[in-house]
Amino acid sequence: MLALRLTRGARPAVQLRRLLVTVASGGTGFLLLCAMGYALAHPGSPADATARLVWCLPPVAATVHLAVAVARTDPGTRPRPGLAAVGLGPARLMLVSATTTALSCVLGSMLALLVFLHLRGDLTGMPFDGAATEALAAGTPLPVPGSLTLLALVPVLASAAVAFVLRPTVLGPAPDGGGRRSYGRFGATGRVAARESFGSYGRFGTRGGAAGRGTGRDEPEPAEGTVAVETPAVETPAVESVPELPAPHPAPKGLPWGVAVLAAGLAVETYAAGATDDGGPALPAALPAGPTGVLAGWLLTAVGLALLAPGLTHLCGLLLQAVRPGALRLLAGRGLMEEATRIGRPLGVVCAVASAAVAMTPLPDSGSFGPLTALGAAVVTGCAVATLCTAAVEARQDRSGTTAALLRLGAPAATLRGAAALRAGALLAVFGPLTLVVAELAALPLSR
Repeated sequence: MLALRLTRGARPAVQLRRLLVTVASGGTGFLLLCAMGYALAHPGSPADATARLVWCLPPVAATVHLAVAVARTDPGTRPRPGLAAVGLGPARLMLVSATTTALSCVLGSMLALLVFLHLRGDLTGMPFDGAATEALAAGTPLPVPGSLTLLALVPVLASAAVAFVLRPTVLGPAPDGGGRRSYGRFGATGRVAARESFGSYGRFGTRGGAAGRGTGRDEPEPAEGTVAVETPAVETPAVESVPELPAPHPAPKGLPWGVAVLAAGLAVETYAAGATDDGGPALPAALPAGPTGVLAGWLLTAVGLALLAPGLTHLCGLLLQAVRPGALRLLAGRGLMEEATRIGRPLGVVCAVASAAVAMTPLPDSGSFGPLTALGAAVVTGCAVATLCTAAVEARQDRSGTTAALLRLGAPAATLRGAAALRAGALLAVFGPLTLVVAELAALPLSR
């Protein structure tokens, strides 16, 4: 009930992101049902049915990735002061986020089931003159357990992933024994608060107990026989301190591994393209039929791009601050270094999807896309782009305090917009050519 109230009372932007999760879940659920329908209509071709089910895994992974990104940016389930007093601690808020994600995915799965039954003719008659009879197994009874299992796959995986990513850490002593570990964003950061002994701060002062009353400084006691004269305290006007840019996180350590996996993927694809077909899962209709090694090479290439993207993003931030940077380049470079992991991974996935799309364009059979192949490509591409945009929204929320402080100090808004544009331009200048190079190298073996 609490998850329903939070879902209903969210802002339009939050509702739009949840709607994207629902649409992605619906498209993925429809693909899974179509794979089951093909298996029912062709009982003598288990290899083809298995291949269709295997090619549903990229849409499933893309949908789960989008659901996690949307849950991380949901302001309705963020810890706020006073919520723990009414029983809404970090663990309860994590359960609310998982439940909200499950509700969005279940709604999409139900819509996919309705569309699937309508196309089969089970609700209002056979539409489109029976054009979808072969793929949907019209006239064959659907197995209820199998249908429910496939429809529950995305909600269960998405809610479990959200619960794992947003899980709270256990309160306890810090690893170095110097304090207690406090909750961060759902306990993810694990900040350590310094432990203070009782009496270290006096009642009227910050140090020294009664000796520094009213001043906060340790003062010597007056000598015997002298009269202590109290000096009235002079209040100094409060001056707002200049917000310091936070120290950037260390460089991500996945850049060498990403380069190695990317090179291995391209090598496996090149070697497998010249081999004979081994009877494994076939490629989609838009690609020439080839051995399973080509598929494995493509997957390794995508994983390599996702691994090396955070390191490249951090490197872009370093290059922006090189050679006596001004305020604009300093803001842009520190921002990229701080957001390297958050922005880099979704950006690497987008580069992998874009390189695959560019690699398939010059193929001679690129016009033989089927409707299900186009739907799967649309789900993967849409989820990748939406995840990147959601990660950008999360990064903007995290630096909102620094942005507000800069605006209060008189920083022009044009400078902040220029820093954002400079970050986007630097990423485009690095990842654009990288995507084209990877696409050209991936298309060479397939064009033989």
